Parts: sequence; C-alpha cells; structure tokens
Amino acid sequence: MLIREATPEDWPAIWPFFHRIVAAGETFTYPLDLTADQARDWWLLAAPNRTVVAVDESGTVLGTAKMNTNHLGNGSHIAGASYMVDPAHSGRGVGRALCEYSVAWARAAGYRAMQFNAVVETNVHAVKLYRSLGFEVLGTLPEGFRHPTEGYVGLHIMYLAL
Repeated sequence: MLIREATPEDWPAIWPFFHRIVAAGETFTYPLDLTADQARDWWLLAAPNRTVVAVDESGTVLGTAKMNTNHLGNGSHIAGASYMVDPAHSGRGVGRALCEYSVAWARAAGYRAMQFNAVVETNVHAVKLYRSLGFEVLGTLPEGFRHPTEGYVGLHIMYLAL
C-alpha cells in the first residue's frame, strides 16, 4: 500500500465511498445530502493542510485522510484529521496506515498534539484503533450524535500528545 498526496483526479474514486459513508449517517457529522462538489471542497484541502489517498499496487484508491490545523490562532499548534476507508477494503489495515501517516505528518509539521473533535462512540472500530495508537478519550458529549439506528449517542473528543 502506498500513501500519497491526493489530487483532484482522485476525487472520482473517492466520491462513491465518501458519499456512501456520509449518507449512511453513522460516523460523520457532515450533512447527509452533501453534493459531490461540496464534499470535494470540504475534503481536498490546500496546503499547509493535506489530503492523502492510500492506493494498492494497481493504483486503486483504498481510503483517504485529511489532515489539518484543528484550531486557529493561539490554538493552531493542535492538528486534526479525518479518515475514510472504502468499505470494500475495510479490515485490511488501511485505516491504521492512514492514521499512523497522519500522526507522523503532524509530528513532522511541528504540532504539539492531535485532537479528534467528534468520534461517534458507536464507531467502536475507530475508537479501538485510535486508542491502540495512543489516543485517549478526554470527554464525551452525551447524545451529541443522532445515529440512524442507535438513536442519540455520545461524541468523543479524543487526544494524542505528540
């Protein structure tokens, strides 16, 4: 697996699984009816932030991550990131590779910590992955997320000192 900078030419490969994940309404706080153009503008970030794709040996996009400054001004030393793995390629280490890559990026860029603002508590695979990489839950906003089948569930704020 190779992780490389995402380009606008990658968007047609990202959009189908991005749309599927967001429309399912189980893990992201994005509007469920995002258009492809809106989503592209939200996901493909300009420098100094970064968006990457994980691809296999044939160039197939397996997943993607966006990495960014989480806060502005005097909080700009904190990084954030979001990840999406094509469900057709889940369970193969793509999410872990993207998360490890983003942590390394944040360290190299001089951030002091990473913060995930809204990790849905029922997204147990993501929570387990982030914990295994050293992230901790700082707090949970009770009923902060309206899950389509679980009802109102908590949103974790997760943190990793770099």
